[in-house]
Amino acid sequence: MDTPHLLIDDARMRRNIEKMAAIAERNGVALRPHVKTHKIPRIARRQVEAGAAGITVAKVSEAEVMADAGLEDIFIAYPLVTDPKIRRAVDLGQKLQKLIVGVDSLEGARRLSAAAGNQVMEVRLEVDTGLRRTGVAYDEAVDLAREIDAFDNLNLSGIYTYRGAVLGGSPTLDREKAGLEEGGLMVTLADRMREGGVGIRDISLGSTPTAEYAAAVEGVTEVRPGTYVFYDRMQARLGACSLEECAATVVCTVVSRPREDLAIIDGGSKTFATDVPPGTAPLNLEGFGHVVGYPGATLERLTEEHGMLAVTAEHDLEVGDTLRIIPNHVCSTVNLHDAVYLVGESGAVEEVRVAARGKVR
Repeated sequence: MDTPHLLIDDARMRRNIEKMAAIAERNGVALRPHVKTHKIPRIARRQVEAGAAGITVAKVSEAEVMADAGLEDIFIAYPLVTDPKIRRAVDLGQKLQKLIVGVDSLEGARRLSAAAGNQVMEVRLEVDTGLRRTGVAYDEAVDLAREIDAFDNLNLSGIYTYRGAVLGGSPTLDREKAGLEEGGLMVTLADRMREGGVGIRDISLGSTPTAEYAAAVEGVTEVRPGTYVFYDRMQARLGACSLEECAATVVCTVVSRPREDLAIIDGGSKTFATDVPPGTAPLNLEGFGHVVGYPGATLERLTEEHGMLAVTAEHDLEVGDTLRIIPNHVCSTVNLHDAVYLVGESGAVEEVRVAARGKVR
């Protein structure tokens, strides 16, 4: 295989899938993995076969790709507000066993209700629990839930949030406290909604770093981790996995060694995600990935087609050598590749298309 390419260790991926499924089962919660990490229907089916109740997507287009491949229980965890997206979601809802749509505003609910007509759409209200992204403000969620619950053709079945490793509103390395706080906030909010007459059933939350702790909070019904299927350097730094559990590596070739302290590889910003840059607190990662087998080597700079490795004379990298790098953020890295290459325990390699990559709506 030519380089650069994204290599997936099938055995490691299988163990990661089984590990998270066991966490959900042990805590008596549903697992609904976010397929934004891999965007591959075949892997989504593996997750369901291992015990996942359904899948999570961020885009209608991702939901359509997964539905075409036979996935029947899909949650679009993103507020849909434009007419084209809403119409496609309504159409998709008529074909699936179960489709859930995210909403975080009264206007979004009005638009969804108007498009649904006589069709009842299952919705979940997104709540901002500290990330300051989409989601209704926590203190305003009960009132909005009452308003959404009043629509005859919208079934408000639950609430959800995405928070990541955040504690008290700030990024943290303390995954346990972050997960417990996340779960506690959402369970308390659901109780307030029920007291106000809104029949909330599902409480959905939990990212890869917090899932095992959020799942343990009494009242939580579902976790939605995504990165765990491959893991990455960011998750290893958070303590969610070891580097040895990371199933995805970018394979690159040394194309130049102009100085003893510099090696150039054929993977740049069109190969590696740059959304977790070096030095970002609290991770404080060095470089854009972990160079496997070369301690002290740092992928310190990227241009579009070049990766600059800071090395020493002791690093025996020569022009033509290949090396593997665990990316800082695997989700965004996968989206840069048309295909991944699955390598089995026998060493056999299979090319698998990233069917839902590049979708923008």
